[in-house]
Amino acid sequence: MSTPKLYYEDLQPDMTFETAHRTITQEDFETFTRLSGDYNPLHTDANYASSSPFGELIVQGALVLSIGTGLANSLGYLSGTIDAFVGLDWKYRAPVKVGDAIWVALKVHKKHPMPGYHGGLVTLYVTIFNQDNRAVQKGTWTLLVRGRDQIGQDLR
Repeated sequence: MSTPKLYYEDLQPDMTFETAHRTITQEDFETFTRLSGDYNPLHTDANYASSSPFGELIVQGALVLSIGTGLANSLGYLSGTIDAFVGLDWKYRAPVKVGDAIWVALKVHKKHPMPGYHGGLVTLYVTIFNQDNRAVQKGTWTLLVRGRDQIGQDLR
């Protein structure tokens, strides 16, 4: 059975969603480091990182956020109805290491219709947790979400 898609009209304040857990692997970390070019010694030099407030290597916060967006998409509810990720207000709360399992909680905060666009902006409260249910990142994501009557319309 496929996940029903949710359109702008379907999303209501206080609706909540939770994703599955995903473990961040060494391969994830190495691939992201190469792709992003973020070779900060806090992420790549064990000696340096051992003298940091974290005491060990941590993964890039942007990697955690990226995996979080993928986990949210994997729910399927908004796959094919989001036309743009238009903004975020984001805080990094705790370090994440290779081997940590993260998951995402999302809550619809508010909606704003867009004149001339069949749908509108939806702002979500989003928290990424680790395997200990500790919030490691949190904030809001603002998405441009299609309305039901926009299906098949050319957006150009």
